[in-house]
Amino acid sequence: MTLKTATGSAAALPKTKAGKGLWAWLNKRMPIQEFIAEQLTGYYAPKNFNIWYFFGSLALVVLVLQLVTGIFLTMFYKPGEATAFDSVQFIMREVDWGWLIRYLHSTGASFFFIVVYLHMFRALLYGSYRAPRELLWLIGMAVYLALMAEAFMGYVLPWGNMSFWGAQVIINLFGTIPGIGPELVLWIRGDYGIADATLNRFFSLHVAAMPLVLLLLVMLHLVALRRTGSNNPDGIEIKAKLGADGKPLDGIPFHPYYTVKDFVGIGVMLVVLALVVFFEPTFGGLFLESPNFEPANPVSTPADITPVWYFTPYYAMLRAVPDQRLGALLLLLAVLSFLFLPWLDRSPVKSMRYRGWISRTALAIFVVAFVGLGYLGLQPALPVYVMSARVLAVLYFAFFYLMPIYTRLDPVKPVPERVVYHAH
Repeated sequence: MTLKTATGSAAALPKTKAGKGLWAWLNKRMPIQEFIAEQLTGYYAPKNFNIWYFFGSLALVVLVLQLVTGIFLTMFYKPGEATAFDSVQFIMREVDWGWLIRYLHSTGASFFFIVVYLHMFRALLYGSYRAPRELLWLIGMAVYLALMAEAFMGYVLPWGNMSFWGAQVIINLFGTIPGIGPELVLWIRGDYGIADATLNRFFSLHVAAMPLVLLLLVMLHLVALRRTGSNNPDGIEIKAKLGADGKPLDGIPFHPYYTVKDFVGIGVMLVVLALVVFFEPTFGGLFLESPNFEPANPVSTPADITPVWYFTPYYAMLRAVPDQRLGALLLLLAVLSFLFLPWLDRSPVKSMRYRGWISRTALAIFVVAFVGLGYLGLQPALPVYVMSARVLAVLYFAFFYLMPIYTRLDPVKPVPERVVYHAH
């Protein structure tokens, strides 16, 4: 079949199989076949992916888990100062399989952050934030910030005693903003105290607005990933070496090779998730704190007010500064520092495989500092813990803002022209 062009010449149209049945009917109305060809079988990923590349797909699985379980919880949850805590107890005790859905949701939140933190560490390890993936990294960090907001609002909804006092601490931080702080706090609460209006606002944002924002950002993250292609442990751009067919010499189709591999990782994660949900859903108080099994009480403060574990590194920094305004500024800077990584890193190589001892030591110290701050954020505000948090906070920020210096001084190894791949 030919088609006359504007110049009168004949241009051949691509031939496609007409096909029969439901599949052919769908393909005529939706680009399903084209999507599979472009995004799965036609998308070439580096052939040297390792275990660190499981966590992107695992994050998608946990996101779906949170959306599905959240929908079922919404059917029975009643936002309100007088009803929120009781409705959670009703879900746990009276609704068929309600306890399972609630624990899947609460444990899933912690698993979400575990997966995201490991995903971010892989980016630090292999330089996935470097050009041409700066925008991919920035969108990924926007996902992280949206996830933090979503998790905080969801943490308040059960209306346990730690939820109430944790909300007091976090919301009051907005009062440190010069000029508009007090009015902003009042607007967030919707009242002069944390009560019905606050719960209704957080509920609507948690179940409607923030999930839409998260889904949009995740979609943009995937679009940006497909545009630049995936990084790999060697930090080599596989699109630079193409075969006669135009395909990367060091790439393999994402499907079926990596879809099958991802299913293995998903299976392992689901087994671990099931073990936690069925045998230790509170995880020793890390996933669900004891005070949150008590109703919110404005006149009874928990012995130690601490956020859930995935916020504790930043909480430790907040407590390390005596002035609340400076502490809030430090907390904000601690999160936003990740955004500057693509421009702070001046190393001639991307992957830690080919960097020297200085960069490796700096990354190791950063990990120790972050984990250490997470531990200190769970401890009471004793002088020894506060002083330790100050030391670790200095090391945390040194990783970022000394990076232009130590990445230039760091001795690097020669990077091979082709990815290093060992069959297994």
